[in-house]
Amino acid sequence: MSEQIDSFESFGFKPQILRGVKEAGFTTPSPIQIEAIPYIMQGKDLIGQAHTGTGKTAAFGLSTMNRVERESGVELLVITPTRELATQVSDELFKLGRFANIHTVTVYGGMSSYRQIDLIGRGAQVVVATPGRLLDLLQSGKLKGFLPSMVVLDEADEMLDMGFIDDIKEIFKFLPRERQTLMFSATMPVPIRELAKQILNDPVFVKIVQEEAAKKDIAQQFYVIEEHERDDAILRLIDSEEPARSIIFARTKKEVDRLSTMLIARGYSAKGLHGDMEQRSREEVIKGFKSSQLEILVATDVAARGLDVKDVSHVFNYHIPFDPESYVHRIGRTGRAGKKGIAVTLVTPLEFKELQRIKKTVGAEIIRGIVPTLGDVRRVHSGKLINAIAHARLLEEAQPILSGLIEQMDLQQVALKMLSLLIERQNLSGPDRIGISPQRLEKLLNDQNRRTSDRPRWRGGNKGGSSKGGYRKPPPRGRRDR
Repeated sequence: MSEQIDSFESFGFKPQILRGVKEAGFTTPSPIQIEAIPYIMQGKDLIGQAHTGTGKTAAFGLSTMNRVERESGVELLVITPTRELATQVSDELFKLGRFANIHTVTVYGGMSSYRQIDLIGRGAQVVVATPGRLLDLLQSGKLKGFLPSMVVLDEADEMLDMGFIDDIKEIFKFLPRERQTLMFSATMPVPIRELAKQILNDPVFVKIVQEEAAKKDIAQQFYVIEEHERDDAILRLIDSEEPARSIIFARTKKEVDRLSTMLIARGYSAKGLHGDMEQRSREEVIKGFKSSQLEILVATDVAARGLDVKDVSHVFNYHIPFDPESYVHRIGRTGRAGKKGIAVTLVTPLEFKELQRIKKTVGAEIIRGIVPTLGDVRRVHSGKLINAIAHARLLEEAQPILSGLIEQMDLQQVALKMLSLLIERQNLSGPDRIGISPQRLEKLLNDQNRRTSDRPRWRGGNKGGSSKGGYRKPPPRGRRDR
């Protein structure tokens, strides 16, 4: 089936839907679209295992909206775990379906439910909702005649992590028995497989493996530092890399607030994003980041779940992620749509074993790096300054200023003072060297390799563990942000 599909025209979409595809700038279908769309178009239930950024929103959006028949009344319901993802999915569906006269309403907490109910009542065919608000509206009986024939459960594993599974089961009690149900999830833990058995009918299973794309498009690096050097290291790497748009992942809300304040004090355009922020503030931060008004977004894992922003050049892990899945999710914010990205992780010697575990589980090549010295960064900036001066546009206002300065000092002094002023404005600071010494790092790597080669390898059975040698998630070391 997939070998015959090389364009969106091959799916047999209505002309209005194809126009939305063209206006959105889509040219070639992604693997999840090639595999899933034909089954969805046939009305089959489907489980799609794919990460954010693979094009799954367009996969279920195009194929379901192509089947919308009524001019008014909800036909498609999409359930997402977070408000940010609900808004994002709703925006994309609106763009893809607008030429087919398909209206979309977003339903989530923190906004007026009366307004949302009113918009649905005006004839919306698509509703994108978070579980909590949707369940409230269904239980209160405020959604009259709510009978979607197509239901999508997006980011199902995140629903599980955030404790929404019971809400989801309750929601499905209010939905028509005769319906098409689609479930998308990056991972398939046992509770998600059990949920699938309850809400889907003889589903087709489609799995898209993204690891190879991640290896190809994302340069993954790690830097071994001491615990007290984290702030200096993150600032030095940002000063050195000068990313156009980047995300720094932190573990807690408090850490997000502290890091964003520190970056702003250093002159960077930065903002934080976490679960304790008011909805309007969260939306403003995401809008500012998407429109390039912000250079740096500091976020917790949950706040950034499903965040789809183009042209993120760098992802920084201030701390090593809790598990391999979080690592894959984080670095997946960069290197999207065929563009190259850089993922940087800070680790201490004590965390080095965890990095090795992630490398092995994910199958990633993560290259060690040395944090640039202050002198290294100054030399790079000096080269850029020379190039900028050489190509600078001459302004008329510059001549009288220069004439006035020459009356007070000679030309060489004028030039040196002006250059000194520009260098000071680069605002570079911190210790010259950051991170453990190359000798200590080499010893750390050798010790790790020795432990790996000396580890006993069991044959035929397993003592005290899985016979497949699978990864077992460690207990959390701190409460995650919700």
